[in-house]
Amino acid sequence: MTRLSNLALAELRTIARDNVLTVQELRSTGLSPSAISNRCRPGGPWRRLFANTILLANTEPTRSQLLRAAVSHLGPGTIITGIDSLNAHGVGLPPPPTIHLLVDAHRRATHASLVIERTSKLPEPVWLNDLPYAPPARAAVDAARREPDEDRHRDLLSRTVYFGLCDLDTLSAATFAGGQRGVAGVRTMLRHLSGTACTQGNGQAKRLLQHVPLPPPQWNVTVCDSGGRGIGQVDAWWDDIALGWQVGVPANDRRGHLGYLALSAAGVVLVRTPLEDLRDVPAVTRQLVSAFATAAARKRPPVRSVTRLKPRAA
Repeated sequence: MTRLSNLALAELRTIARDNVLTVQELRSTGLSPSAISNRCRPGGPWRRLFANTILLANTEPTRSQLLRAAVSHLGPGTIITGIDSLNAHGVGLPPPPTIHLLVDAHRRATHASLVIERTSKLPEPVWLNDLPYAPPARAAVDAARREPDEDRHRDLLSRTVYFGLCDLDTLSAATFAGGQRGVAGVRTMLRHLSGTACTQGNGQAKRLLQHVPLPPPQWNVTVCDSGGRGIGQVDAWWDDIALGWQVGVPANDRRGHLGYLALSAAGVVLVRTPLEDLRDVPAVTRQLVSAFATAAARKRPPVRSVTRLKPRAA
């Protein structure tokens, strides 16, 4: 087996992303095809992930390494879609057994571990960690079209909205942007979700709070009076000081089931943040920290909370 010096290996790893290189890239450094093949034999120091893509290690590849190898295998114009794309955008879903990729309609490629979808409507990719991903709405629709389980189908569509990646209208528009196989079921599910608790921004709020110097709250809470009667709903709740945060509602909107007046009358300190304001992290941080100080300085009112299984309806 051809030996490589530690210096040569270090140089290879400086040009590799995720420790993955194509055969062409390896050959450009001076390695011969036989030297590459020898190092990829059973028991060798490297692994061949696809015919033309090499992992510079003999360990099990990570998901990121598999994604990069798949894109390198198919070449320019390849876009990662489906659940892998949603996860790259911050939605935590179990990775599927295969990788779902979009390529131009004129391309011809197959591989057992890849779902290669040819389309005349390639989306503009979103580049994350130097990998091309489909926009969240397109990725969610592409995944949902191929998901036979109704609960998982609903979950991946609603999570996309829940994490603030897009709204239901954008998802609906995405059903016309890609393949039409299975899309009727997606449209039916979207009509159902439009009347259920599918709250945009709740996930954004959770990510924002990771950078706010406050203790972690309870999520999706119904606030009750001392007699146990519900008086309002909040997305985030700091029970020790009876501080509530509602996301996705105008700050001066006092109508409907949101219970603004009842919560305020019960002594709850309530912060209300419209969706568009979540982008201004410093401003929201100042508002929450100020409200926390106000709530902590006054006597806690006699209210209690019940955690809801689902986020409140928008």
